[in-house]
Amino acid sequence: MNKKFLVLTILLLFFQISFSQSVVGKWKTVDDETGVEKGIVEIFEKDGVYYGKIVEIFESQHKNKKCTLCQGESKDKPLLGLTFIKGLKKEGHEYNGGKILDPKNGKTYKCYITLEGKDKLKVRGFIGISLFGRTQYWSRLKS
Repeated sequence: MNKKFLVLTILLLFFQISFSQSVVGKWKTVDDETGVEKGIVEIFEKDGVYYGKIVEIFESQHKNKKCTLCQGESKDKPLLGLTFIKGLKKEGHEYNGGKILDPKNGKTYKCYITLEGKDKLKVRGFIGISLFGRTQYWSRLKS
């Protein structure tokens, strides 16, 4: 009886640890249309809300680029250092309710992110309902 309880406790602890991985950290981004690695984004949390900021741009011709097509507070801001994911809140295994800015066209979309394994992040931007949108998969940077 004690052996079964111990095994059950260990299994529950294992599942708790495996499902409690955080999205916080640095992620290598890949363009979903071209498959080209674009840069590094840092996901961070402040007061229970999650954000994403561009911390590195791989293509040298874009390192000093500004968000000329953006509106509002992001207008003409440098892409490097730009917080382009805002307002995500953790709901179960997903981070929902946020917005993502596409610097290519200056448009803002609804967004959610989900961990698919400890080192793979699904990032979905969409209009209206999730069916109408794009998905990218980012890889966690190893420390």
